[in-house]
Amino acid sequence: MNTAHHHDPLTRPWRGLTLLLLPTAVVAVDLNVLFLALPELTTDLRVNAAEQLWITDVYGLVVGVLAVVAGAVGDRFGRRRLLFLGSTGFLLASLLAAFAPSSTALIAARVLQAVAGATLMPSTLALITELFPEESKRGRAIAAWATTQFAFASFGPVIGGIMLHQWWWGSVFLLAVPVSLAVLTLGPRLLPEHVDPASAQHVDGLSAGLLVAALACTFLLIKTGLPAHGSPVTMAVAAGAGALVIGAWFVRRQLTTASPLLDLRILATPAVASTLTALILAGVVLAGTGFWATQYLQSDAGLTPLAAAVAFVPMGIGVAVGTQIAARLSPTIPADILIPAGLAVSAGSEALLVLVGESHPLLPLVLSYTLTGLGCGPLFAFGTHRLVSAAPPESAARAAALAETGNHVGSAAGIALLGTIGRVASEGIAAGSGTLTGSLHIVGSVSAGILLFCACLAARATLTARRRERTISR
Repeated sequence: MNTAHHHDPLTRPWRGLTLLLLPTAVVAVDLNVLFLALPELTTDLRVNAAEQLWITDVYGLVVGVLAVVAGAVGDRFGRRRLLFLGSTGFLLASLLAAFAPSSTALIAARVLQAVAGATLMPSTLALITELFPEESKRGRAIAAWATTQFAFASFGPVIGGIMLHQWWWGSVFLLAVPVSLAVLTLGPRLLPEHVDPASAQHVDGLSAGLLVAALACTFLLIKTGLPAHGSPVTMAVAAGAGALVIGAWFVRRQLTTASPLLDLRILATPAVASTLTALILAGVVLAGTGFWATQYLQSDAGLTPLAAAVAFVPMGIGVAVGTQIAARLSPTIPADILIPAGLAVSAGSEALLVLVGESHPLLPLVLSYTLTGLGCGPLFAFGTHRLVSAAPPESAARAAALAETGNHVGSAAGIALLGTIGRVASEGIAAGSGTLTGSLHIVGSVSAGILLFCACLAARATLTARRRERTISR
């Protein structure tokens, strides 16, 4: 094992954590930062409706697809080294996105951003496990990481709207420049390196390829299988078949090979499996709701980008407050109870979107996404830690990447799925004021159902665990 800089007086765990939270925040912000910039961007680059969805959701897709592979590479070849490489790539790709001359160039730059971003998230979380060997401190640090990730993902449209008020749409990507430079400058002094070829598992290239292909087919199915996409039915069928066949091959290989890319046995625990499912589906709901809420605030509500950004602030505050409340309640109320209870609150909050209309254009909307973020707080506070704790230490980065994959694929799927569903609803209404009200109604109804399913799944996992504990005690 080679662990560098442990004796440097500047290598303090909490300073290192602060530095690691910077790229975590920027990668999360870039997931949704373009929501409020879409109208200006669409006019400037002459972007059509299909390209709008690609520009907003291709980033989350690629990050989600590659995060597990990047996590495995970090476990094998060095997590700090991978963080520095990713920071350099993210800086360069962000500059390309900021000054993209066309929609095609912007989509390509977003893909490059995502490739680099996929290396940052698992690296930051795995380095936290190095900085905090004690379980109690590590739990607090991971909770801070999760709060940063999910809160700043919600703040993405807010930050984009504020920057758009002062500068052009490309300025939203320049946040990565100072953050990347800070990581590259301070990282060698504040962050430890962990390279242990003896315990790190071999990176299975075939498994990595199968995972990438299966996730890509799944996303292609979502993009082409929904109404109004205009793609041939055969493409959707082929994508679905590919996802099933390749996904089954991937699972079989993980269960039979000596060095799996992902130890799927951790998913045999109901609490872990339900947590990962809930993280994916919560990403679907928050991204889809955020997409339509920000569009509605500017179109039907008639707000400027800056005013819309201010109106969207409560969602990020709700997420941050929810995670902190959950952390404070956890000593007396178990996470197994807080998670399903919070998801039930979020489900009821999403249902409030059906009340949005001419007589109540803003209050139900703001209340809905604020309480939705608040209710998801316990899931975000404990979900990632639960996945990382279930994996062996040598696989910390890829376990962290599993949570990241769930979040980003869920977010990308949410924009594609709820974005398309909402667009179909809006096209069925006569043009004019209120055209996005129908979109919010249908998105709110679908989202409420999704979160209610998550709450029931989490509650069932809790009951199963309790019954198993009683059986063992007897």
